[in-house]
Amino acid sequence: MAAIQVTEAQFDSAALRRAFGSFPTGVTVVTTLDADGRPRGMTANSFASVSLDPALLLVCIGHGAASFSAFAQCRSFAVNMLRDDQQDVSSRFASKSAMKFAGIGYTARHTGAPVLDDCLTWFDCTVHQRVCAGDHTVLFGHVQQFCTGHAAPLRFSRGRYAEVRPRRSDRGTETPTRGQQ
Repeated sequence: MAAIQVTEAQFDSAALRRAFGSFPTGVTVVTTLDADGRPRGMTANSFASVSLDPALLLVCIGHGAASFSAFAQCRSFAVNMLRDDQQDVSSRFASKSAMKFAGIGYTARHTGAPVLDDCLTWFDCTVHQRVCAGDHTVLFGHVQQFCTGHAAPLRFSRGRYAEVRPRRSDRGTETPTRGQQ
C-alpha cells in the first residue's frame, strides 16, 4: 500500500471522506426538540463513548445539517442506535424531508428529547458541552437514562450499509467434549 502524503491545503475532500469511511461505524439517529417544541433529528455515525464517570458520550453535528440550529440551541438530546434491519429509518433521517418523524413512534423520556420507540439502544442526554471543530460541532452529552437491546446493530462503511461477519472462532463451531460424539 502506497502512503499518500499531502499538506492540508492539498487534501482532496472526497478522497479524505473515502479514507475516513474505511472505518466501519454504527448508525445512530440523533434527536432533539427545536425552539418551538417540534421533534428534529438526523442520522449520524460520528458517535463515541467518552466517560463512565461522569457518564458522557459525544456525537458530531454537521453545520450544514438542516437540523443544526436545533442542536446548536438544545439543552437535551437523544442518541438512538439503529438495529441492522432499520436502514429505512437511517435513510429517512439522513434525508432533507420535513416529515422525518411521520409514522415513527417516539417517546419523551427523562429530558423530554424524542427517543425512538423501536431502536436497538438509546441514550437520553443533557448537553454537557459543545465544541466547534471545523465544519462540525461536537456535542457532548451527559447520559441521564439509557436502554439497550440484543439485536445486531446497523453498520456503515465506505459509503454504504455493511455487514460484519463474525471471525471464524466466533461462528459457533463447537468442539465435542468428553462423552459427546
